Amino acid sequence: MGSTASRKKRKYSLERIYDLLMNARQSNWVTLHFTDGDVVSGAIIFNEYKGTGRIINVDQEFSRDFKAAEIRDVKL
Repeated sequence: MGSTASRKKRKYSLERIYDLLMNARQSNWVTLHFTDGDVVSGAIIFNEYKGTGRIINVDQEFSRDFKAAEIRDVKL
């Protein structure tokens, strides 16, 4: 019988997501995992007062606006 590794889908508190996004603002490249299952990598701009931001991937010429509540995880 083989075993398969399943990834645990973590959902942090909104306060923790804010902290992760605040730290990620200073990174050149981050990966955002959205609650809808999307995963997007790039540089982020985040406005802590509005709780909104944008992730920009210049290599793929792609950007996406987001709200902190839409984020499941942030990887630096």
